[in-house]
Amino acid sequence: MIIGTAELVFRAEWVCSLKEKRMVLKSLIEKTKHKFNVSVGETDTQNQHRILTIGVACVTNEIRHADAMIQRIVDFMEKNTEAELLSVNIEIIS
Repeated sequence: MIIGTAELVFRAEWVCSLKEKRMVLKSLIEKTKHKFNVSVGETDTQNQHRILTIGVACVTNEIRHADAMIQRIVDFMEKNTEAELLSVNIEIIS
């Protein structure tokens, strides 16, 4: 069993409240779950309204597949939000 994980940190300068942040997060998380059938959720910075930290995890049987899937998810998330991607931490666990 191979587990692919990624933690993405975005900055959304236009967000003015936690309620607005939740709307942006919910939209991005739901789009990602629907397209890739992976686990996705907010993992940190819940009280900072301009910083979004999202964790993603997938399970597969090949390291190449896990790495390719995580890369596609990162690209998809970056293209489907106006927030600026600050950092990505990818880990493949075998």
